[in-house]
Parts: sequence; structure tokens; C-alpha cells
Amino acid sequence: MARLPLISGDEFVKAVAKIGFAWDRTEGSHMILVRTTGQRLSVPRHRELGRGLLRALIRDTGLTRDEFLELLS
Repeated sequence: MARLPLISGDEFVKAVAKIGFAWDRTEGSHMILVRTTGQRLSVPRHRELGRGLLRALIRDTGLTRDEFLELLS
């Protein structure tokens, strides 16, 4: 299994926008995303998200690692 890529918070937001997450507001350095189901997600606006944080964000979206990698490409 290959390692997760190092991506920015903005790249993460673009990927999850494809499954229905939309930017709601910014609080400090975090982007707050909402989904039509009411689910909320807080994504730090960093140049690089750590792999552990990225793994946790992917889990919070309900996606598998492979599904998320497909959204990136």
C-alpha cells in the first residue's frame, strides 16, 4: 500500500467537493465545510496536511483511502 500524498488543505477541499462538501465559512486558519446531510468538517488551511491528519479527515468524510485517491486524480 503506497503512502498518502502530501496535499494542501485547499487540495483536500477540492477533492471532497466532488462528493457534496461545500465551503461554509472560515474560522481562523480552518475552513468549515458542510454537506447536504448536515455533516460538518473542519479542514486546516495549511500548505501540507500531515499524513495522520489526512487519514483522520478521510475517515471523517466516510470515504475509504482508495476512494479518496480516486477523487484526487
